[in-house]
Amino acid sequence: MQAFLKGASISTKPPPTKDRGVTATARSSGENKKAKPVPWVEKYRPKCVDEVAFQEEVVAVLKKSLEGADLPNLLFYGPPGTGKTSTILAAARELFGPELFRLRVLELNASDERGIQVVREKVKNFAQLTVSGSRSDGKPCPPFKIVILDEADSMTSAAQAALRRTMEKESKTTRFCLICNYVSRIIEPLTSRCSKFRFKPLSDKIQQQRLLDIADKEHVKISNEGIAYLVKVSEGDLRKAITFLQSATRLTGGKEVTEKVITDIAGDLINEGHAATQLVNQLHDVVVESDNLSDKQKSIITEKLAEVDKCLADGADEHLQLISLCATVMQQLTQNC
Repeated sequence: MQAFLKGASISTKPPPTKDRGVTATARSSGENKKAKPVPWVEKYRPKCVDEVAFQEEVVAVLKKSLEGADLPNLLFYGPPGTGKTSTILAAARELFGPELFRLRVLELNASDERGIQVVREKVKNFAQLTVSGSRSDGKPCPPFKIVILDEADSMTSAAQAALRRTMEKESKTTRFCLICNYVSRIIEPLTSRCSKFRFKPLSDKIQQQRLLDIADKEHVKISNEGIAYLVKVSEGDLRKAITFLQSATRLTGGKEVTEKVITDIAGDLINEGHAATQLVNQLHDVVVESDNLSDKQKSIITEKLAEVDKCLADGADEHLQLISLCATVMQQLTQNC
């Protein structure tokens, strides 16, 4: 019996140091395997307001607000990929610091339900939360939270009306930032309660500088001509340009990214997974510059292009819209025969 207990006591000793090292190494290896590559769009998103590109007026006003640790309700509008979401996220990080950022900011984007129920429940409940806590670095922390509603122009009129009432009621503890492409789709009672900022399309020079900087940091082989072509097909949308660059880099497997590779990625066929809006934009350029169409034919086709673009923005079926567009184009082209 004593021998058994003695053996049992021996078996309960901690494992040798070598085993602990192996276990720690295995755990570390497991953690490394779990690490996933970050999309370059997120990896190189501005971390502070000063890093926002080509929006000097917006940055200047926001910096003044940040100095006083205060912020009005905001309405950011303009083309996609110009830094609207990045700007408010960078401003929120500067206001709250990394510790309180997740507690003080609620972001709803296009993937979320945007109906009146979400406004009444999720947004309202967050707005009613009591703010507390202070920054560890000793900087002043504003006594409010921020609700970011991305693509607010896709919200229903009823949801926007409900949001207006929430903005009024929770004005002391919550600031709202509405982000949209078309400010005309935001109801007037909302726009009148916000400071409006228009984001300009990024200049080719600014885009080229950012893309060259990313290419250098990621060790991507691409010529200046390739960068210029990448900017051209992205049409002022820096987010699209960065995504194309990352996709092209993966496709080439470390080889030089050429215009042909970019063309393959930024093609305009729906069957290959490309957006119909891009086909509309490219077709518009072809029609306007064509010497084989009369002014009347150009006006009819471009009017149809505008109609299709509007329908696509509203969420219409891409195939049906393209069929309708092709019918109009063919009708005009047959008049030359």
